[in-house]
Amino acid sequence: MEPRHVPQQLLETPLCRWHEAHGGRMVDFAGWKMPVQYASIVEEHLATRRAAGLFDVSHMGRLAIDGPESKAWLESLLTRRVADIEPGRVRYTLITGGPEGPSGGVAILDDALVSREADAADGTPRMALVVNASNRDRVVAWLRAKLPASGVAFVDRTFETAMIAVQGPLAIEMVCQLCTDADASRVRQLGNYRAASVAVAGRPAMVSRTGYTGEDGVEIVVAAADAVPVWEAIHAAGSPRGLLPCGLGARDTLRLEAGMPLYGHELREDSDPFAIGLGLAIQLDGRCFPGAARFTELRGRPQGRVRVGLEFDSKRTAREGSSVWQGDREVGCVTSGSFAPSLGRAVAMAMVDRDVATAGTPLDVLVRDSRQAARVTPLPFQRRPAAVAAG
Repeated sequence: MEPRHVPQQLLETPLCRWHEAHGGRMVDFAGWKMPVQYASIVEEHLATRRAAGLFDVSHMGRLAIDGPESKAWLESLLTRRVADIEPGRVRYTLITGGPEGPSGGVAILDDALVSREADAADGTPRMALVVNASNRDRVVAWLRAKLPASGVAFVDRTFETAMIAVQGPLAIEMVCQLCTDADASRVRQLGNYRAASVAVAGRPAMVSRTGYTGEDGVEIVVAAADAVPVWEAIHAAGSPRGLLPCGLGARDTLRLEAGMPLYGHELREDSDPFAIGLGLAIQLDGRCFPGAARFTELRGRPQGRVRVGLEFDSKRTAREGSSVWQGDREVGCVTSGSFAPSLGRAVAMAMVDRDVATAGTPLDVLVRDSRQAARVTPLPFQRRPAAVAAG
């Protein structure tokens, strides 16, 4: 008898029931049941730009790496330097794998945030990784295959914790309302890409000044059992000042306006990270990690297409895969596109030939069998005042 295909049951975050009870339109995202929106993607987007947005990002993988050799082990596997990372610091990095040989073959498995938490009482480093939901399984498998015989303990804590993002110009103050005076001071003083252990709404939390919207804000990791109380406390404190719960739709339009690459779109397994603008995530001098030789070659000999922003005068949206043209020559491909609520017009990111990548260059994009005029524009499309560079 032929086996019948049984649909895989979707994973649920600790906040899934809250989303359903409050009108979240639930979809399958990377095997997780997640809200794509509540009432309006545009309203949620603009609330985040003007006040604050509240996002459930518990679907993202949270991995803990402890032990006396944890820093050295991660140093050998990540593209960003880890050996000198200080407690409370967060860095953006890539995770690479694949064969090393004459061709320098390498696969970019994911982009991630690596952080060092407060050391254990005996001084042992405590490290953490946050990875994309769509890549968690293969990243976990890759890291476990590379574990040394001793000195490193690796645990996937995705299902025992939750992660909540509060993003927007009022986000920090809204979270600080739920902290003691001492903890509120610590949160306010956090630099960009820094983290601290505090209590939020009376629950132990790791708060990092990171996010994926181009706005100021924090991401809060709590125990799964504390997710609903902390979420509801933030919602109650922020709603009178304009905070809205937001789904994946607004998260995507916000990151697009901020010019942030997304794995599977701008960033892929075979990407040249320098062409995408991710050179900040690659530290090569004196280092050895999977793909280091190949990235050294790419850094020294720029080639292929590069990532650019495209701006349209209309609201007609180009989608991923739309071809980009200059006259009768195809010069690129759209990787992400959407209406930009903050700008009132359509924008896109694309990989294009280097000779047409100069800001202001007029191009055409094929949108539903019709050419739409566009022009190359610097990224990001939307920049908040006094934005701080990644640490």
